[in-house]
Amino acid sequence: MTTQDPFVIFMPAGRRGRVTPGQSLLDAARQVGVEIESICGGRLTCGKCKVVVEHGRFEKHAITSTADHLTPPDDEEVALLARMGVNGDGRLACAACVTGDVLVFVPEESRAHKQVIRKSATERVIAVNPAVRQVYVAVDEAELGEHRGDWGRLQAALAQQWQLTELTIDLLALRKLQERLRAGKWKVTVILWQEREVIDVLPGYHEGIYGLAVDIGSTTIAGHLCDLRTGAILATESTMNPQVAYGEDLMSRVSYAMTHKDGLEKMHTAVIDTLNKLAARAAKEAGLQSRDLHEMVVVGNTTMMHIFLSINPQELGGAPFALANREAMDVKARELGLRLHPAANVHILPAEAGHVGADNVAVLLAEEPYNQDEMMLIVDVGTNAEIVLGNRERLFSASSPTGPAFEGAQISYGMRAAPGAIERVSLDPETKVARFRVIGEERWSDEWSVGPEAALEAQATHLAAGICGSGIIEAVAELFVVGVLTPDGRFHPALADHPRMQWHGRKGAYILATADQTATGQPILVTQDDVRNIQLAKAALYAGCKLLMQRAGVERVDRILLAGAFGSYIDPQYAMILGLIPDCDLARVTAVGNAAGDGARIALLNREKRAEAQRLAKEVAYLETAVHPDFQDEFVAALHLPHARDPFPHLQGLLPETRAAAQVTRSRRRNR
Repeated sequence: MTTQDPFVIFMPAGRRGRVTPGQSLLDAARQVGVEIESICGGRLTCGKCKVVVEHGRFEKHAITSTADHLTPPDDEEVALLARMGVNGDGRLACAACVTGDVLVFVPEESRAHKQVIRKSATERVIAVNPAVRQVYVAVDEAELGEHRGDWGRLQAALAQQWQLTELTIDLLALRKLQERLRAGKWKVTVILWQEREVIDVLPGYHEGIYGLAVDIGSTTIAGHLCDLRTGAILATESTMNPQVAYGEDLMSRVSYAMTHKDGLEKMHTAVIDTLNKLAARAAKEAGLQSRDLHEMVVVGNTTMMHIFLSINPQELGGAPFALANREAMDVKARELGLRLHPAANVHILPAEAGHVGADNVAVLLAEEPYNQDEMMLIVDVGTNAEIVLGNRERLFSASSPTGPAFEGAQISYGMRAAPGAIERVSLDPETKVARFRVIGEERWSDEWSVGPEAALEAQATHLAAGICGSGIIEAVAELFVVGVLTPDGRFHPALADHPRMQWHGRKGAYILATADQTATGQPILVTQDDVRNIQLAKAALYAGCKLLMQRAGVERVDRILLAGAFGSYIDPQYAMILGLIPDCDLARVTAVGNAAGDGARIALLNREKRAEAQRLAKEVAYLETAVHPDFQDEFVAALHLPHARDPFPHLQGLLPETRAAAQVTRSRRRNR
């Protein structure tokens, strides 16, 4: 390969590399470790290897991607794509050959290793008081000489029988009103929103009101379909956020919207299309249809909310990080292109500041630090980490630009959490040899068969395909604990000749999985650059935590909650060894799952919590870490493992120096 060869990027995996000109996209994907579905083996029969070509200049990758950088489709491919209903930029990876730089998006249905998206709801006690409810009324029949109109008659019935006054009616409901009054023989079920608007009228008696709570994350989108009468979760669906094709982190997407004339439109359309598909899948799972969903509550960071509303996020790209709107919003779903009930409402929780959005407010609703006496630190770990510190006396918040490294991006052999991804790692302290576990396989790697029989076993189990976020966290922490990494993050020069080490000049790399343990037949490495990217990400997060602690005037926290899908799968001990979070009693560090999604569900099921969210968003004191004078100092100190100067007494005996000291003490006692 040369620097003149085409550069290909596959999203959302983020895997990339130079390939031989004329190589098919399917072969190129396999070369860089991306598995694309292909049942027919490239015979243009199954159509499973569909990909989407992205167009434009991608400054982050320094490439210009266009369909012209692939061989044009022949008649056979065009015919198959037409039968599949694919048009525009869709191509079949087995038929499209690379002639120039290109970035392609691999849809979820085309991925051989489907994403494991861990954003399930948690059990919570929620008082059910939704914004949408149903009432059954008997309406006076129309009579000759009585001129109120059918809407006037319905208003009178609702006032008399349910004490509901000053109501308005949605235009779509009004258009159907007369027909449905007569079909129900003047007895109808009225669906109300916030007891101030009639959004539907159904003939006769009906039961069933439903809503969808959605967390639009930078990487994943999760939705919980709920029965608004009982509060029960009827279905949960998750999917990748398709916007990762336009940038793995928030600033990349802001930049894409600023530098591409149609950038905002592309990203907005992508998320709306995905939400429509997610809603349809959730409704089908619950035995419903999308039009049965009467309300949606949406949360997400400020950039995601701007793009969702088709508001250019460019002002969030630099100081003073101005929001278009900080307050809660109610928008008709149809205005956004969402295919729900024709008059469904979309409620968006308020934001706190430029880079702490509705998702953080939702976390506050879910975890209620404002009702606690102890000093609580809540960290929602993701591409952009949101941090909350406080108790019933005061609350502070901040955001830290951790980037996508914690989700497997920017890691040499990184991948999303899918079958075959290394998610657990352990190193022998004496031999420095790793054992690991991959998603989809319960056994650890040292229990696998190796050698000639491994190929046969691979048919029944998942060999390693890459490293996901939790895997790289554990790998770096373990490498540090056993002495392969020094506190400043460099590979120890004393291990230069170790069989698990490779060196490229002064840069080392550790062989985490040997060639016979991987699906590609190539070893999986943890490189010096990988370690550095994890250090940068964790330092940004830790620095944000420290600045909040300084602002609150506290030197320690009583409890730490790890929120978010990724936070649920971080081992608290490894997180602390790495220096991702401040020192705390490990028994008091817990994962709380997708707290933002739970907060959205709370707001969906209880309208009074929406007012509470509005109050909280204004009461939280926001700290702008990006321009804080002490941020750089805290960031540099936090680059060390676990930290250059902060003590970690709760890791006594676990860190290299404390472990060595303990061993010396035990030796002295034995020699007495």
